[in-house]
Amino acid sequence: MRLPKIITKPYKLKDYKITLVILVAALSVIGIQVVGSARESLQNRQIFGVTIGFIFMLIVSLIDYVWVLEFYWLIYLGAIGGLILVFIIGQEVNGATRWIDLGFTTIQPSEFAKIMLILFFSKFIMKHKENINDKITIIKYAGLAGIPLALILAEPNLSTTICTALVICLLIYVGGLSYKFIVSVLLILIPASIIFLNIAVQPNQPFLKDYQQERILAFLEPEKYASDAAYQQNNSEMAIGSGQLTGKGLNNNTTTSVKNGNFILEPQTDFIFAIIGEELGFIGSCIIIALLLLIVIQCILIGVRSQDLAGQVICCGVGGLIGFQSFINIGVATNLLPNTGVPLPFVSYGLSSLVSLYISIGFVLNIGLQPKKYQ
Repeated sequence: MRLPKIITKPYKLKDYKITLVILVAALSVIGIQVVGSARESLQNRQIFGVTIGFIFMLIVSLIDYVWVLEFYWLIYLGAIGGLILVFIIGQEVNGATRWIDLGFTTIQPSEFAKIMLILFFSKFIMKHKENINDKITIIKYAGLAGIPLALILAEPNLSTTICTALVICLLIYVGGLSYKFIVSVLLILIPASIIFLNIAVQPNQPFLKDYQQERILAFLEPEKYASDAAYQQNNSEMAIGSGQLTGKGLNNNTTTSVKNGNFILEPQTDFIFAIIGEELGFIGSCIIIALLLLIVIQCILIGVRSQDLAGQVICCGVGGLIGFQSFINIGVATNLLPNTGVPLPFVSYGLSSLVSLYISIGFVLNIGLQPKKYQ
């Protein structure tokens, strides 16, 4: 395999997408403040995660992504290896095995697998761009995607499986999958999903674990499950509404605050948007959403100007990942979606999520340093 002679290139500072860095930094600073308000004891760890992530982002942004993609099979095997390692030496918490203890901290391989799969499939799609709609190529793509998705699902981690699957579908769409094939899949998938949900809510169904079924039932019948499965989402919804226009202010310790009295078990992660709505109000919530939207838009715009298809796929994949996770997290907190655990990008507490997202932004920045050369 022939490798490029250099890892980095003589980039021009004017091509560095400072706007994207500023947006990510602003969102991370707000995240530090909100996590500190939700769990003061975790604020320093969040600062550590942001600092490490920022350093990784800067380093990765100067490494030629074309060179990195030469190792795309090693990247794929690394993602699979990390997910398998969870079942060998991983920690079981509340019936799920998702984390590996490194001694000084724990990591969640599924978070890093997301960006590794984006990198792998970007190269795979570029190598098969001429026959991306061939049945054999699509079968290969589905098979390669199915292995990591099955491993994540087995942890079990349904929410991350769904989010990762959405990103993988987005990648091949950006890569040129025909609309005819997409429509055909939707004609099969939509009725199949309806049938699946109808079966999933029945007693003794074979597809979901009990807690997963209960979350779906709580979403469909919130009044019936108000004291257990729907408890957190109902409290989250009330907290967001109680913030009104400007919120109650960060670090408020009133007894009625959603972060007190076990109204929400993990306010610093899955329900961080409840803290944002309550303490920063409608204005603060809109600022968070606007920052996330602008980051997604920046990723897409950088992808449009990419020098090759792989760069486009990576940028759109990263933008899609941030967009999907944001939609799911906010949708759960506002009771628009069933309760499922997905962190809010750059805001929720979590070292693995922060560092992996920063690394993904680093690749986007590097792609921005190598824009398409117009003749």
